[in-house]
Amino acid sequence: MKTVRRLLYRDVLGSVVFVALSFLSLFYFIDFVDELDRMNRAGAGAGQAAILALLELPGHFYELFPIAVLIGSILSLSRMAQSSEFTILRTGGLGPSRALKLLATLALGFAALTFVVGDFAAPFSERQGELARARFTGAPAGSRGAWLKDKQMTKDGERSYSVNVQRASAAGVLDDVRIFEFDAHGGLISRIAAKQARVDAKGEWTLSDVQQTSWRAPAAGQPGAERSQVEQSHLDALRWQSSLDAGVIAAAVLPAWSMSTVELYRYSAHLSSQEQSTQAHNIQFWRKALYPFACIVMVALALPFAYLHGRSGGISLKVFGGIMLGISFVLLNNLASHVGLLKNWTPWLVAATPSMIYLGLSMAAFGWLVRYR
Repeated sequence: MKTVRRLLYRDVLGSVVFVALSFLSLFYFIDFVDELDRMNRAGAGAGQAAILALLELPGHFYELFPIAVLIGSILSLSRMAQSSEFTILRTGGLGPSRALKLLATLALGFAALTFVVGDFAAPFSERQGELARARFTGAPAGSRGAWLKDKQMTKDGERSYSVNVQRASAAGVLDDVRIFEFDAHGGLISRIAAKQARVDAKGEWTLSDVQQTSWRAPAAGQPGAERSQVEQSHLDALRWQSSLDAGVIAAAVLPAWSMSTVELYRYSAHLSSQEQSTQAHNIQFWRKALYPFACIVMVALALPFAYLHGRSGGISLKVFGGIMLGISFVLLNNLASHVGLLKNWTPWLVAATPSMIYLGLSMAAFGWLVRYR
């Protein structure tokens, strides 16, 4: 059995690696050409463009690897079927259940690799690419801004806060921060504008170069009681305690597609606690969590090709049909998230349905081929 496993894994792994390297080489060339144009306009050279294109490869690997698994597995298994290698393995005792178990174990390894790259390698390389691009071009390194909400109970009652961050640098510094404080009735109490801010893991904000404006209602009976009193002050530094910790801020300023699974979960929980819409981020969280298992679906789609008979002809057309079936899975997976967002469907069901449909189709085809062919 070890010999069979070694033979099968070596053949499938070799095909998957070959297809993945082909895809990455193509995308590297495309990214290099794009970055070369940008670097030339910024006064940099081809070496800098090559580095930036290299840092984009983990993200491409994460997106393309399930398709590479499908194409590589189909090529390997159909080649073994055409050369009667798989038929010999079957006569040697490799039954359908054993073949399914062997390939499922390999698919779990592919899924684990996809998860590690998507949650760790790709975000890290993206941040490093942002810093490198800023260093090469002289532009400030930072991601998009965000609006956040917070609620706190104080001695004066409930207070709600709307926080605007114009830009967050890759080093974790927040630029051009504005904090609006409202009372329980929605009235504006104060406004804090800071040039920069840092947030620790416990939610304490350290603001620098602060301009603070407060609106205070005067005591009854005083002249001008119908008007609020405006107080302005300038501070070199100010500390503000909030439930918005560094993890929530980091998740908020990242595009949803580039967040890790943990960041998506953390930010969705924060939105839920602040009574904000979480549908988009919940769908993205479940897509991110279930995306590595697309490798299992892809291997399952490829498994029936091991039971095709090369002498019956048309195997190239069948392989092409299998590849198109896998690409349709990717398209359906992307479409389901948009439809689920519009229809407000259950997030985990939206993310899991395409995988379950195609896994069921592949297992039905596998069972039919084993029983009748």
